[in-house]
Amino acid sequence: MTDSLTKEKRSWNMSRIKGSDTKPEIIVRSFLHKRGLRYGLHNSRLPGKPDITLTKHKAVIFVHGCFWHRHKGCKYAYTPKSRIEFWNKKFNENVKRDKKNRKELEKTGWKVYVLWECEIEQKDKFEKKINSVITALLSQKS
Repeated sequence: MTDSLTKEKRSWNMSRIKGSDTKPEIIVRSFLHKRGLRYGLHNSRLPGKPDITLTKHKAVIFVHGCFWHRHKGCKYAYTPKSRIEFWNKKFNENVKRDKKNRKELEKTGWKVYVLWECEIEQKDKFEKKINSVITALLSQKS
């Protein structure tokens, strides 16, 4: 199946997809800040440039979009109907890179947490998960 949009229109659409300061990221940052946790953003010195870095706790949080990072079993992790081969390659590379970055971070002693876009949208599910992350961070020896 071919793309239903012109190359220019598709390029414009794709340019509007944010890589940082997304709504889910801002929700997580706000929640952490309200609970007294201070953090850094998009630390380029760490593998994967984590969305949130809690240096004091030697922990990072990735806020993953379900579509781009292929959240298993999620309705948002669908594959577009056009250019299937392109998308599958793109998604596989993203997942592979995520695993590599996680391994590198853990190997150097960082705790890695992943919050999914769909979890953040569901307030009860999000609060339960983020509270468990915060509890784990605060129970560690700093």
